[in-house]
Amino acid sequence: MKASEIIGAVVEMALKIAVLVIVGVLVYRGTLTAYGYGYRIFTEPPRSAGEGRTISVEIREDQSAVDIGRMLEEKGLINDSKLFVLQEQLSGNHGDEIPGIYDLSTSMTAEEMIEIMCGINAEEETETAEEVVEETVISEDETVEGLVETGESGSTEAAEAAE
Repeated sequence: MKASEIIGAVVEMALKIAVLVIVGVLVYRGTLTAYGYGYRIFTEPPRSAGEGRTISVEIREDQSAVDIGRMLEEKGLINDSKLFVLQEQLSGNHGDEIPGIYDLSTSMTAEEMIEIMCGINAEEETETAEEVVEETVISEDETVEGLVETGESGSTEAAEAAE
């Protein structure tokens, strides 16, 4: 082997190693960025803590999630309009925004803002959940009482458990 062939092989190997290192760094950085962004989709805190500042926004019928996100970012309600678009698409309310004027606060999360713009009232959902729990408890009590009245086996234990 000639010296020029050896030098050529060494240079070729060095270039291959350099390309692999660059690709590895790019993949690593891309992975960290994607993870960070994905994590923020579900954990992004409100813009400000405490009461925050209330800002009125108008949602028109022809606005997309991208337009709404840009508007919310411009008004200082959210930090990142692109992140808002992903949050809106992954929420159960994608595309359900109702045109109107809304009072939103910097102390709200993007999910809370989306729910308000879609006409979902968090208090109504809580009351509904409480009603379901109450109905379930009543149904179980009625079942226990029914077992006691019919005299099925284990009724004494069921009656004691109900009391």
